[in-house]
Amino acid sequence: MNSDAAAAAFASWKFEPGLVAGLLLAAILYARGWQRLQSRAPHRFPPWRLGCFLGGIVTIFFALTSPLDAFANFLLSIHMVQHLLLTMVAPPLLLLGAPWLPILLGLPRRLTADVLGPFLTWAPLRAAAAFLTHPVTAWLLFAISNVAWHTPPLYELALHSTGWHRVEHGFFLGTALLFWWNVILPWPTHQTRPRWIVIPYLLLADFQNTALAAFFSFYDRVLYPTYAAAPRVTDLNALSDQAAAGAIMWVPGSIAFLIPCGFIAVQFLSRKKTPPPPPPRRAAASGILFAFLISKFKSALPRLPLTKLRRPLQFALLLLAALVVWDGFTGPQVSAMNAAGVLPWTHWRGLTVLALVFAGNLFCLSCPFMLVRDTARRIFGSRQLPWPHFLRNKWLPVALIAIYLWAYEGFSLWDRPWATAALIVGYFAAATLIDGLFKGASFCKYVCPIGQFHFVQSLASPSEIRIREPDVCRTCRTFDCIKGNATRRGCELQLFQPKKSGNMDCTFCLDCVSACPHDNVALQRTLPASDLWNPAPRSSIGRWESRPDLAALVLVLTFGAFANAAGMITPIQSLAPALGLSHLAFTTLFIAISLVFLPLSTTFAAASLTRPHERTRASVLRTLAAYAISLAPLGFGMWLAHFVFHLLTASHTPIPVFQRLFGLEPDWTVASWAWPGLLGIELLFLDAGFLLTLYAAWRIAKNRSPRPLRAALPWAALAAALYVAGTWIIFQPMQMRGTLTP
Repeated sequence: MNSDAAAAAFASWKFEPGLVAGLLLAAILYARGWQRLQSRAPHRFPPWRLGCFLGGIVTIFFALTSPLDAFANFLLSIHMVQHLLLTMVAPPLLLLGAPWLPILLGLPRRLTADVLGPFLTWAPLRAAAAFLTHPVTAWLLFAISNVAWHTPPLYELALHSTGWHRVEHGFFLGTALLFWWNVILPWPTHQTRPRWIVIPYLLLADFQNTALAAFFSFYDRVLYPTYAAAPRVTDLNALSDQAAAGAIMWVPGSIAFLIPCGFIAVQFLSRKKTPPPPPPRRAAASGILFAFLISKFKSALPRLPLTKLRRPLQFALLLLAALVVWDGFTGPQVSAMNAAGVLPWTHWRGLTVLALVFAGNLFCLSCPFMLVRDTARRIFGSRQLPWPHFLRNKWLPVALIAIYLWAYEGFSLWDRPWATAALIVGYFAAATLIDGLFKGASFCKYVCPIGQFHFVQSLASPSEIRIREPDVCRTCRTFDCIKGNATRRGCELQLFQPKKSGNMDCTFCLDCVSACPHDNVALQRTLPASDLWNPAPRSSIGRWESRPDLAALVLVLTFGAFANAAGMITPIQSLAPALGLSHLAFTTLFIAISLVFLPLSTTFAAASLTRPHERTRASVLRTLAAYAISLAPLGFGMWLAHFVFHLLTASHTPIPVFQRLFGLEPDWTVASWAWPGLLGIELLFLDAGFLLTLYAAWRIAKNRSPRPLRAALPWAALAAALYVAGTWIIFQPMQMRGTLTP
């Protein structure tokens, strides 16, 4: 470390008279006006508004006059902190103070009435203000300013010119105020647009921020010559400093965008529904067309002829499974050249999780094991045994999923086509034996790891099989939906539709739909994850808090999502040789930490911190089981990000494999269809899962605690830690499994 340069930087507080005077004047005027308003309208201007505004003033003062400004000439990472203070911290604080009226009232009355009054009511000025604060304009100005001032020519210009440096900071602060104006809507601004628009507004800004951060983090050359030539005041070289700057922009920047996203989502989803205001006349035609298209989309899903498609889909997947097994045993034992190495691990997993997002648990609906199960029943006859009582829980599939995640990485199942084929054959044999010997859908409900994965992830799906009209079910006396009838069997998973909630244990087999004589059961739209905070008992499942086995299932799949993806990135893979461990030994240690130690320690800590705020002071285990379910959307977001990455980067791989299978000359040089925006898609899925988890934890806490924010805070902190870990994983170089690319 260059101690002389560091000491000089630490001592370099810059008290520019103009800046200090301007900030001090703004603080005095606001405080004077706030004092007047606080006496007249204390509910509009409580003390926290004064604190926010003064906090924004102090943030600007610290960013521009403290040693940060001096260190910014030596370290890009410190300069990035300065920029974040000016764009992510100070502007929201200033706007939360609702500064418009307090500053006007803080000025002399004659100045306000005679000079500023006519000017502020001037029509061209009001039109210009409306244009600048419009969401599209504000977003574009913010994004363009952020990107433009980080281009090397402008950035170097600001570094070498004090005047241009001030202009840069003015652009950052000014455009950020316009951007955050639409998020905060400082009083007395009126809300003229639907509030939900702010969510994509923030997410798109997060994508812009993330793309720029990724460029800083992974670019292999120093972008700004000034930092390459500057004396090193830390142990970081210029390239490492640049990567650190990208990380600073990425993590705190994303959190700054996602936190208000979560608050707005809670606000939007929790409010009572009110009739929307009539659209403007000139937009009436487009509004009618948009409403028509939305209504058609919403009504399309229930009308799909899924009951007629079910058997054809099962036969198609059965034939595909047979092809994969045959090629796995007889084809080349290179995963990228074999159907067993390409289709199950890359395309089947990616397509099924996408189906969960848009429609629901479609894989279980079209599962080929169903055909084998029905055949086995004909062979074994109707004398079947009841499933053992001590196994009527999720502990067996929890263990099987943990073993699978360990074996997948430890024995490189993805790279052994014959092992994949053997696994599929074993799956068919297990389904045949278990459902042939035992009553009901025992394999699906109590054993199948694939089914358990889809049960948990479909908790965040937008569709659910449920009743249309409760009154129809109240008058029903046959209960065909669960008992069946002479022509149709009922629900073998014992999910009684009038008391069913959510998608847990539902295989989308549609037997209840076909059996209902009143046509009162259908595949319908639902609010994603809404069952997570439903405190009522569910048919065949009960309450979440009374099912530690379900909590364990959610936790092993949530933490497993991060562990499965982390096992494929370079930093984690390099740990095995660094620790002197074999691949299998390191995998065993890694899986034990990821799926046992971390879930148990973090969730028991969170439940212990939440328990004092509970109304009933339930046990720590029951508190854990009630809240752990809220992590399911975050785990689903990570699975989505990971599987979609492999699906799109390996989108081309089936082409040469099928060419080989059909006797054609395979073209192994076919390029991937992935596009540069893939990183943004991954982050979108992870962001959505994070926000949904935060909302679910808050809603659960609202049902169970008089202080929901305090009760949900430990789980929000755990979700935030997992989110940061997931984002870090997404940014790392990942092994391109299932392709010929190393």
